[in-house]
Amino acid sequence: MLAAVTLYAVLGGADFGGGLWDLLAGGDTRGRAPRRLIDESITPVWEANHVWLIFCLVIFWTAFPHAFAAVMNTCALPLWLAMFGIVLRGAGFAFRKEVSHLGLMRAAGATFALSSLLTPFFMGTVIGAIATGAVPAGGSRASLAAWTSSTALLAGFLFVAACAYLAAVYLVGEAARRGERQLEAYFTLRARVAAIVAGALSLAVLADLHGSDHALYARLSGGRSLPLVIVAGVCGLAVFAWVSTGRRRGVVRAIAALGVAAVIWGWGAAQYPMLLPGTDLTLTNAGAPRSMFVALVILFIIALLLVGPSFVLLFTLQSRRTLYADTDHLLAATALVADPSGDHKPANGHTTSPRHEGQPTDKEEG
Repeated sequence: MLAAVTLYAVLGGADFGGGLWDLLAGGDTRGRAPRRLIDESITPVWEANHVWLIFCLVIFWTAFPHAFAAVMNTCALPLWLAMFGIVLRGAGFAFRKEVSHLGLMRAAGATFALSSLLTPFFMGTVIGAIATGAVPAGGSRASLAAWTSSTALLAGFLFVAACAYLAAVYLVGEAARRGERQLEAYFTLRARVAAIVAGALSLAVLADLHGSDHALYARLSGGRSLPLVIVAGVCGLAVFAWVSTGRRRGVVRAIAALGVAAVIWGWGAAQYPMLLPGTDLTLTNAGAPRSMFVALVILFIIALLLVGPSFVLLFTLQSRRTLYADTDHLLAATALVADPSGDHKPANGHTTSPRHEGQPTDKEEG
């Protein structure tokens, strides 16, 4: 399950971070180039990355049904808000490219950007609630206090910062690969700022755990999870130093992903073998029968064999930019028929004037 969480964080998390940078890109003119890069980077993969979230949920409720029920009941509100954010985000991202009215495009873009903050924040509060032992083993009702503690809220902000950090690092590499130096410098600055913010929030969460869950704090700061915490810190410093060098962008992105993965596995190692800290639910006494675990492992391997090559192909095609269609050519070939007057007549019969070379369309002006 930690493997699925890690994959969702380093792949899907970067998509959410792209929404934050979309929100902060500025007005229509100043933010056009960053938004274009974000849009082209996210479009081919943003739906596919939710596969890993489905993996997490299926494994959690199948392998650990008692813990799953307790978390879903106690943290029902933030989980529903996170799901609501996923739906809104998808709708905003899809419709902002389909509508032609400038006001509707801005509304759809704002929906995409704001919901990209909503989902990781509330997911982080749920993890914070679990880590602090605020989820009871027999939780049967929603609890506001469970996910609004200082640790849970800090964890929510940390999730947002980590997503922004990954997105900025990935976008630096994408801009460099395209030879767009201005965008490369633009996202390099944001990657370094996000690294500082994410590092500061990580330390704040660790310090707050000293009072909210001292046992977890002890394992993270001096126990079996310390090596992973050190790896996460070293990776953050390395990315901060190397992101401006302009060399080995692929290595920098891998190091950034490794640092986030080290945080996730450090948390898992510190909490092991407890499923819900502060309760008696462990991996052994709260799990499904052994036959179910065997079936899950087999199915997980089969699923990876099927999904893994598909993702490799998807990311390969994306890196080669073979998934981007020439919109003007596509429209001309499928929806427009030549008009003898020199104008173009779409299939619906309405007449539009031909677009001159270099003249932006209404959608581009948005």
